[in-house]
Amino acid sequence: MCGYDKRLRHFLIVLFILAATASDLSRAADINPTLERIRQTGTIRIGYGDEPPFSYVGPGGMVIGYSIDLCKRISEALRLRLGLDRLNIEYVFRTSANRIQLVNNNAIDIECVTSTNSSEERRRKVAFSTSYFLVGTRYVSLRKNNLHTLDNLRGRSISIVLGTINASQINRVNREKKLNLSTVVTDTIQKAFDMVSQEQVAAFAMDDILLRTMIASTPNPQDYVISDEVIDDDAKYGFMMRLEDDDFHHAVNAALRQIYASNEIYDIYARWFTQPLPGLQINLNLPLSEKLRQFFLTASSASAE
Repeated sequence: MCGYDKRLRHFLIVLFILAATASDLSRAADINPTLERIRQTGTIRIGYGDEPPFSYVGPGGMVIGYSIDLCKRISEALRLRLGLDRLNIEYVFRTSANRIQLVNNNAIDIECVTSTNSSEERRRKVAFSTSYFLVGTRYVSLRKNNLHTLDNLRGRSISIVLGTINASQINRVNREKKLNLSTVVTDTIQKAFDMVSQEQVAAFAMDDILLRTMIASTPNPQDYVISDEVIDDDAKYGFMMRLEDDDFHHAVNAALRQIYASNEIYDIYARWFTQPLPGLQINLNLPLSEKLRQFFLTASSASAE
């Protein structure tokens, strides 16, 4: 019996070790780096949204836009890097409210819309690529109301979008300047803008480039005005990715630097900001600023941000 007990104990120890090893392997598979998963599946999952000219569904149901063009070129660079004959793109729709969750639960490999990288809180949750656009936060209102500064909004209502940096900025200036603003939270940019159109709120705070696009998309753009005062002018768009996935981050940033170092970035920019937008028939007429041009020149040779 003694020999049997020893053999049983030995068997149980071996069984425990094997089970622990299998558990470790399973966990390792769960945190498999993005590049390796892309290599194995031949698919990259790109997050898109409804935010022209950066990311939207165009004619024929195609996902298109400035951000999408850049991410498609990044995908091609990754295909070459991984030695794949073909790399499929799976587009996953996301909103401002759920984008971080979708990135971190592996539903999206890279989010290619309009996410600002200026928040330390956001940087603790996700990683960002080298920037690809510079923005400021302003507000839109009806021209007839003669609103141009933050002080003009004192005691009024303003719509904000859940999960955006703009929302936290408005809440901050509201406290600091004691504006007594009434904030109305929505889950989409369109709903927040519509509240201004329907005179349910006095203003809507968002990235200035997106406000410009939304105004141009209305049948009566002359009825709207963007604030003279900038609420925040130090924001940049970057592609969101999961934290602690350095190989993927470096590969994405290397692809962006290559695009910036060529004349291709200027052609991509011109297509989306100085020409009619496919499916929308609006032209933003926004030539490349000298500030953004200098950013591209610097970023083309700089290390990743």
